Amino acid sequence: MDRADPLAGDPPAIDEEAVVAFTQDLVRLRSVHDPAAGTAEAPVAQLVAQRMREFGWTPEVTEVAPGRPNVVAVIDGGGGPGPTLMFEGHTDVVTEGELDAWSFDPYAADIVDGRLRGRGSADMKAGVAAMMYAAKAVVDHGTFPGRLVVAALVDEEGLMLGAKAFAATPLAAEVDGAICCEPEAGEICAVSKGAVRLQVEFEGAMAHGAMPQHARNPLPVAAEFVRAVAHLETDLLERHGVHEHLGENYLTPTVLLAGDTDQINVIPARAVVCLDIRTVPGVNHRDLVNRLDRLASRCGEPTGVTATSEVVDDRPAVETPVSHPMIVALAAAHQAVTGQVAVYGGVPGATDGTILTRDAGIPTVVYGPGGKWIAHQADEFVEVAEIISAARVYAEAARRFLTSGDPTP
Repeated sequence: MDRADPLAGDPPAIDEEAVVAFTQDLVRLRSVHDPAAGTAEAPVAQLVAQRMREFGWTPEVTEVAPGRPNVVAVIDGGGGPGPTLMFEGHTDVVTEGELDAWSFDPYAADIVDGRLRGRGSADMKAGVAAMMYAAKAVVDHGTFPGRLVVAALVDEEGLMLGAKAFAATPLAAEVDGAICCEPEAGEICAVSKGAVRLQVEFEGAMAHGAMPQHARNPLPVAAEFVRAVAHLETDLLERHGVHEHLGENYLTPTVLLAGDTDQINVIPARAVVCLDIRTVPGVNHRDLVNRLDRLASRCGEPTGVTATSEVVDDRPAVETPVSHPMIVALAAAHQAVTGQVAVYGGVPGATDGTILTRDAGIPTVVYGPGGKWIAHQADEFVEVAEIISAARVYAEAARRFLTSGDPTP
């Protein structure tokens, strides 16, 4: 055996029992951003920071918004200059919704038939636990070139305030690659869909329902706009086709609001249509929003209803070349740990990685334990074996990337 080979010897060892138990501890804490209930990410962030300190790290805890702290640890490998690799996860989870839809306590964090169950188990407290214990395994294994950054950020399920705050820091400019540890069923996802959240307000004139001739009713205009959006979606399909990993572009109406009253005999003066737009690489968001804006105006012109559009959030589609050394290392690690050739896929939604790439230029890839489609559903779960496997892959990927000596493709 060549002892000069940085990959010689045994791989970093994961404390399997501890990583599973820590996932359970995280799931038991309801980290839904719910001002009415007084809950947010703070208890989970505190637990993450406490465990990092137990590992001997010095985490920086930064409040992005009241009760919503980012937790970031930087670990120098002690082996001289080298790349900086980031492991990233988020500490917030979506609401559990109606309890009647669950067949068990959403925060039980119990293990049944090899599955760890509960809200956030897959999305993404398993990923947070796996990345932390992977980083610990790399550190315990010995010195290594470069640095690890382990970041547990807030508000991924909202406006990604945590990722935006981190991307604005000097540290972000020093990161050579980030593995976002979201649930992707073992797929390596180097491409993610873009997202635009668009609100279109139609303004008319109120009148009695018995005298519609005195109104400018925004509701039929809003309905016409929704029909026109469907035609535009078809046009995008014809122009851009179906992406290998991401599928089609989607322009989905998700919210319809009408006026300030629910009286059936009143024609409202105002209607609002909200769109959740998901795009593949190659779609120009500015051009698309301009088309939608013109479409809304044309729908209202015959009746005198005016339309005003507002972009609530804009996240571009992002893609990292699979030739990037971080992704090469991750693919090799996946095969070494699982015995299976890596499968490449795409993220149908946006992740914090979208913001890290957009705002800080960090190459990102998404890979983590849990089913790709289980997130946000009732009876959420993650396979215990996947938590352990992901942690082992992360550790091996870090070892390979940090010793490659080449942070760029």
